[in-house]
Amino acid sequence: MKKILAIHTGGTISMSQNEKGEVVPNSENPIAQQETIMEGRVELITDELFNLPSPHVTPVEMLKIKERINRGEREGIDGVVITHGTDTLEETAYFLDLTLPSTVPVVVTGAMRSSNEVGSDGLYNFQTAIEVAADDASRGKGVMVVMNDEIHTARYVTKTHTTNVATFRTPTFGPIGLVAKGHPIFFQQLIRENICDIDHVVDHVYLLKAYAGMDASLFGALDNDQTAGIVIEGLGAGNLPPVTLPAIQRLLDRHIPLVLVSRCYNGVAEDIYDYQGGGIELRKMGLMLCQGLNGQKARIKLLVGLSAGLQDEQLAEYLSTAVS
Repeated sequence: MKKILAIHTGGTISMSQNEKGEVVPNSENPIAQQETIMEGRVELITDELFNLPSPHVTPVEMLKIKERINRGEREGIDGVVITHGTDTLEETAYFLDLTLPSTVPVVVTGAMRSSNEVGSDGLYNFQTAIEVAADDASRGKGVMVVMNDEIHTARYVTKTHTTNVATFRTPTFGPIGLVAKGHPIFFQQLIRENICDIDHVVDHVYLLKAYAGMDASLFGALDNDQTAGIVIEGLGAGNLPPVTLPAIQRLLDRHIPLVLVSRCYNGVAEDIYDYQGGGIELRKMGLMLCQGLNGQKARIKLLVGLSAGLQDEQLAEYLSTAVS
């Protein structure tokens, strides 16, 4: 019988609607009380680590989840399921994917409907995630996100709809597998990344989104000694309005790492355009292109790299290389 560690952190999956129809946290997590789920096939070890809406989750909590998983591995668990709010689920999942040296399956799941709503998806997603975590075919595939009978990689999955139960999608690449009749079926294999086994997280790593008419004011506000790094969601393939360039140069002169991704839903950032503010000039200035990640994921990767003490060429290689 497989030993699966279930780490509960809060979120909609643990909440209920009140008499006004408002979704609110419960004093007790109803999902965490499901001790008999898959009885006889899985030994479920329950840890109610937090009870936080996911906008309250920071990299500090993400690190605590990582440490709990490491402890569980030392205790002989066969897999991990984490229940989490969906707003920042992809960031926690990717943080764990970057920092866990584990080989046991790690699955993150959540719900779009609270526990007492009609059509609540929480218990079903929880059971499906346990099925994936307990399956030997799930080993060595990095951290996965399992919801709505689909298996996605933590690296590329993103929340695409505010309320739909089919919100989690993987642009460009699609899911790596499906869950059918309670069993995972894998169709793709993710190429693994280098792991940064960090023991702390740095502060003051920021994310900015470019827009038509953007000026230098936001960059100027971050021109200080506290700023540790900045990710910029550039326009198109990775371009910026030319008026931002002097402020960006001042940040680079401070040796603040600047990472460029695209704000587009699909595709990767590339140095294609050779005009003022184009990707070619930005790369020559010293911005690092991070391909294949959205802004929030690139910020997590920059934060992890800085927390691991990577600098200069090492940091640039870590951020620009999608795989090991």
